[in-house]
This record gives sequence, C-alpha cells and structure tokens, in this order.
Amino acid sequence: MKGTLSRWNDDKGFGFIHPSDGGRDVFVHISALRNAARRPIAGDVITFDIHLDNDGRPRAVNASIEGVASSKPARHRPGARRAARTGGVFGKMLTLALVLGVGATVYSWSNGKWSSTLAPFRSQPFKAPASRIKEDFRCSGKTHCSQMTSCEEATFYLRNCPGTEMDGDRDGIPCERQWCN
Repeated sequence: MKGTLSRWNDDKGFGFIHPSDGGRDVFVHISALRNAARRPIAGDVITFDIHLDNDGRPRAVNASIEGVASSKPARHRPGARRAARTGGVFGKMLTLALVLGVGATVYSWSNGKWSSTLAPFRSQPFKAPASRIKEDFRCSGKTHCSQMTSCEEATFYLRNCPGTEMDGDRDGIPCERQWCN
C-alpha cells in the first residue's frame, strides 16, 4: 500500500499514515522504517504493508519512505551478508579510530596538562561570514535540511534554534549535501 504520513511524533517514534485509497489512518512505528536513511517527517509518501496487531488494529510494517535511499545493503547482493557480519576493512578501521579517539579523550580528561596538547585536533565549528547571515531569519519550528531554502538559513537555524537535525556528522556545517557544499 501507499499513503502520506499525516502526523509524526519524532520524540516518541510513531505516527499515522493516511492511505492513498482513502481508508482509515494506519499507525506506524519507527521500527517499521528501520531501513530508512533518515527519520520520517509529516508529508512523506510511505510505502507499507498492513499487519493487524494483537488487538486487531491495523499497523504499518515493512515501510519505506518513497524517494529516500535505504541505509542497509540489499540482501540479494553477493557478499552482502558476509560484509555485514564481518564489518569489512572499513568497519575495522572505523572501530580502531573510535577506540583511539575515546582513549585520547579519557587520557586528556584524567590528566589536565595533556588537554592543551590535544587542542589543535579538536574540530572547530563552521562559521559562515557574519555578513552572509540574514538577520531576518526566525526560529519557526524547522528542523531538517529539506525545510531550508539556503545555506545561510540552515546555518542560522543550527546556531540559534533548538532541536535542529541538520548536522549529522557534527562538524558544525549544516546541510552539507543539500545547501552548504
């Protein structure tokens, strides 16, 4: 089936899909969208199957957001299962980098004189030139890159508005794929 996400509570991880055929709204939990590359937002077109829960109420399962790539490799690709299980070379390198980073952080916290040695390696937040940030932006509930109209607006929201989700890699640069590239 297909429908439009009419309501979504991101804090609780659930919402309701209004089916395209005009039937009753269908409950959807975030676990039904486990392969989505991003969190859903109201207005997304959702493809889903219906399952009746223990109380006989319809519930969306095997759901996906139309036009949004899957975050997991397809099972039918040769070697996909083995790569997912072993983590591959990239996974091992990422794990090693994470362990070293945590170790350096713990060491710097436990020994104050070393914290200044690590200062050059800390990432610095992105700062757009002050002249480019318009002062007429206002926090109006926008939280995602798809709701922005420019890099300047995204930067304003990231700096000034609570609850934004526009800096996935936490490097201080918002919406790198859409606006600030």
